[in-house]
Amino acid sequence: MAAPPEHANNSDRAAAASKSNEGNHGKPPELEARVKDVIKVKGRSFKDLNDNGKLDVYEDWRKPTSERVADLVEQMTLEEKAGLMLIQTLNAGCEGTVVDPATDYIENQYMHRFIFRNVVNSTASECGAPGTPQVTPAQAAEFTNAVQEKTEATRLGIPALFKSNARNHIEHDARVGISEAAGAFSAFPKEAGIASAALGDDEYMGVVEDFATVMGDEWSSIGLRGMYGYMADLSTDPRWYRVHETFTEDADLGADIMGTLVETLQGPVDKDGLSLSPDTDVALTMKHFPGGGPQALGLDPHYAHGKTQVYPGDGFGEALKPFEAAIDAGVSSIMPYYGAPIDVTYEGVTFQETGFAFSDQIVNGLLRDQLGFKGYVNSDTGIINDRAWGLESATVPQRVAAAVNGGTDTLSGFSDVQTILGLVDAGLVTEDRVDLAAERLLAPLFDLGLFEDPYVDPALATATVGSDENREMAQLLQRKSVVPLQNSGVLPLKAGSSVFVMGNYNEDQVAEFGFDVINGNKAGAGAAAVADVAVINVTAATDRAVTGAYRSNFDDTGWFNPATGEFADADDPSTTADFYVIGGMDPEYGNNPVVMDGVPGLDGNSPWGASDRCVAEGGEAAINNPSPTPSCTDNRLGFGGALPWESNVLDFTGMADSQSWKVTPSLDEIQTVMNEVGAENVVLSVYFRQPYVLDDASGLTDAGAIVAGFGVTDAALWDVLAGNFTPQGKMPFALANNVEAIKTQAPDRPGYEDEDTLFPFAFGLTY
Repeated sequence: MAAPPEHANNSDRAAAASKSNEGNHGKPPELEARVKDVIKVKGRSFKDLNDNGKLDVYEDWRKPTSERVADLVEQMTLEEKAGLMLIQTLNAGCEGTVVDPATDYIENQYMHRFIFRNVVNSTASECGAPGTPQVTPAQAAEFTNAVQEKTEATRLGIPALFKSNARNHIEHDARVGISEAAGAFSAFPKEAGIASAALGDDEYMGVVEDFATVMGDEWSSIGLRGMYGYMADLSTDPRWYRVHETFTEDADLGADIMGTLVETLQGPVDKDGLSLSPDTDVALTMKHFPGGGPQALGLDPHYAHGKTQVYPGDGFGEALKPFEAAIDAGVSSIMPYYGAPIDVTYEGVTFQETGFAFSDQIVNGLLRDQLGFKGYVNSDTGIINDRAWGLESATVPQRVAAAVNGGTDTLSGFSDVQTILGLVDAGLVTEDRVDLAAERLLAPLFDLGLFEDPYVDPALATATVGSDENREMAQLLQRKSVVPLQNSGVLPLKAGSSVFVMGNYNEDQVAEFGFDVINGNKAGAGAAAVADVAVINVTAATDRAVTGAYRSNFDDTGWFNPATGEFADADDPSTTADFYVIGGMDPEYGNNPVVMDGVPGLDGNSPWGASDRCVAEGGEAAINNPSPTPSCTDNRLGFGGALPWESNVLDFTGMADSQSWKVTPSLDEIQTVMNEVGAENVVLSVYFRQPYVLDDASGLTDAGAIVAGFGVTDAALWDVLAGNFTPQGKMPFALANNVEAIKTQAPDRPGYEDEDTLFPFAFGLTY
């Protein structure tokens, strides 16, 4: 592994921060006011944000942030301060227009933080098309500008901060609330691919800097100055479906990456331990503290059946390392995860078994007091209404009080200011606590320069997002991320060879590399016999058509007729059945072995759906009810993942035989091609969305070459296969050689015993 570059020492950073502050306060910043007046004081221009005709301290860009914050908080009503504690999705309408509920959020809920989830594409979707509109970069910029105008028009002119989940990656299965499709943004490999490229490059973290520089330029150009990311979680349990958003299983590598992301996207850390300035591209909300991933059975706490987090390998401290690096670099914000720790004691403290965002021990005790975090805490989305693990029986106001008093400053996916006001009136949350949250939440808006100029240039957005230069950098990192795992001499491919291709390849693009291409997707596996070599793009993903049929509250599996309230015989032509159901209460699938004492449905002997609120609270009336009250949290498994009883299935033989997974091409097709052309003449390019198991029974390890990818275009991959680019990527996580190793390995510890390891961490060949 290449040695990391030397980091700037504290005196260097202090000097850089001092210089930055001198620049910000020593010369006039650029001002843009679209609603409020600009006033002159001693030849200097300032925005009169509260319309009082004079210069207030908070309007004076020459003043330190702390003084500006204190002055503004003093002028704010309780409603205005409480509104800062809310953040909710606010998407653009058709062609970038501002639509409801923007007015309610800004004028009635006093909100100034929003999550932007529109896909930004080179062409916009047609008005009236179903779903969230796709907008162009210019339209996205126009939308954020229009919202900034609405917030500038409020009583005190406080600007908005837009955030988003990751966008700049080749994403095969984008899920709302998890990640966004790249669209027009420059598409890099997934996070594991960034780590792979860094591990194999002499510049080490220079690769991460290159990526973050492009990302920051593109995001800021459309007015995205905040991010829900990146994930500092470690990929220690391959079963966790969100592994594809993590960079690595290695805590030290993860720490280097997180520190570099903060330094590149936010800037140098200052004497106060933070690093935001008007030069910051994107303020990060690092997630998911204290480290998602070590979930029981690899299940995800988006779902009631996966709400527990476990550390049987005593790896809690290792999981903190990437967060510590981010904190040391001055990360703006941190997001705790949904999970509830079970039987976890760290440095003498036994944590309460509630979701991390509700835990005073985790947020105030560990994050702030012990690790020294100075920014604000942003909850994960939906902790109040949908995923209040450990507080299922509490009311919504009680949950809000627990989160706020536990140290959470802003509630994601929550937009009811009256709830916070009611808690203050009842004495359950103090006004001092609201003031503290307001101070923490206002400081980044000042530091980023948004009070002076929150607006962006739509023309610049068009020129920046997906520019030729940026896409070239993305393509380079894709090439650097490719990892040859085995090679009997078939790679690099010989020029002029007859190449049979199958899977997601563009036949014409492959032919441009000088090969005689046989398209196996059209000709079938049998046509491989006449080829010199076969190259197969292998993917595995959960089948949405299957997992989308999951319903926690149904006790059978099959076609269901809501009119009769009964399951139907699909073979009977007289049957009328509206939809297919896979029942979480179906005894055929056994019981959820996860245990969380005192929580309905998690006694280790209850069906998988029993912990969902619709069953736990709705009782018998909820069973086989298409519209139960309360509604089901887990239905349709919308955030991804296998059917819960198949969480252990990660080997290709098992996935091919499972309900949940779809291997493409099918394992039968792959094996047929290997038999036709000879296994030694087959190259398997495997997209490792997760650390899958190339099990012996699948026959995949008999291939002449296996190449690991983490999101790569045909052009980049075939540059490597053809020998035009020397492969250099290294595995950011180990691969097990049998699925039992994954089941028995502690989910909070990386790697496997030697006898269970197919390829270790940081492995990679070249040629």
